[in-house]
Amino acid sequence: MSTPNLAGLSDEQLVHSELNSQRELAGHQLRHAMSKLENNSLLGKTRRAIARAQGEIRRREIAASLVNGALRAKHLGSYTPAALGAAPEAGGSFLKNMLDSEKASE
Repeated sequence: MSTPNLAGLSDEQLVHSELNSQRELAGHQLRHAMSKLENNSLLGKTRRAIARAQGEIRRREIAASLVNGALRAKHLGSYTPAALGAAPEAGGSFLKNMLDSEKASE
């Protein structure tokens, strides 16, 4: 997601975007550790997406005279991975779902 797109998001959408990127990074790191990540540049791209989102979040916190982490704390409870197109986690953990999705894609 490019920087101009981040500026157009609401605070909640921005925090959810950061959390989704962190979730994607965990999946990429898991696949990389298992030697199944075909494109290693995804690791760096995802890290940069996280950094951009965190930068925009901090800019908004400074503009609103909030403490560091206030927006994330405010919107963390409303984050649901399934709402962002991630694999459903009913009856399993994140890592189990990542492994299951790898098996399904093969």
